[in-house]
Amino acid sequence: MEQIYKGKTKDVYRDSNGDIVLFFKDDMTGKDGVFDPGENQVGLTVKGSGLAGLKMTTYFFELLNDLDIPTHFISSNFDKNEMRVREVTTFGDGLEVICRYVATGSYYRRYGKYIEDGTVLENPIVEFTLKDDERQDPVASKETLNALDLLHADEYDTIAALTVRICDVVKEKLTEKGLDLYDIKLEFGRDHETNEILLIDEISGGNMRVFKGEENIHPLEIGTYLL
Repeated sequence: MEQIYKGKTKDVYRDSNGDIVLFFKDDMTGKDGVFDPGENQVGLTVKGSGLAGLKMTTYFFELLNDLDIPTHFISSNFDKNEMRVREVTTFGDGLEVICRYVATGSYYRRYGKYIEDGTVLENPIVEFTLKDDERQDPVASKETLNALDLLHADEYDTIAALTVRICDVVKEKLTEKGLDLYDIKLEFGRDHETNEILLIDEISGGNMRVFKGEENIHPLEIGTYLL
């Protein structure tokens, strides 16, 4: 297969048939050996984390497809840590969307003067960030994304609504297992042929903060509860 992108936690290939294939690696984001979904660098490598992420991603993408929520997912091969997906174009170098149910992490670091860490938010808060390691993935408003010609206002609203709908599904499934979703990071793109906005990338423990009571659940343990 031809490698067309080398990422932190996944590599992207095009096979001989022209299909797009994601390979899930055992690398996780973090700093100084500590996992952190908000970090934009590889902080540790944990054997089996790639397969765990693929299995959870497959579970959620199949669920979302059944709910007619548009995703890039086609199929998975657990033996090869691979997922076949629809080809997409990204918004700029990549657009990530964070849905927050609890004030923690970078949200608390920004607004800690006005809110306590762990405060349950009255309504989910959706934040758009641009993939840019050099600038620490800056948060971008609807007006900024429109001014940069990356995302039109109606597309912003579509993605924001999809984000809440998707994250509420994830939150509900975790709640059924006695877990609390604090925040989750999603990624979106456009279908290469139809321009339809799709959920892309993955939905796994490496993209979310999950607690059970006061205990922060390690991303690799979330699947043991869920699956």
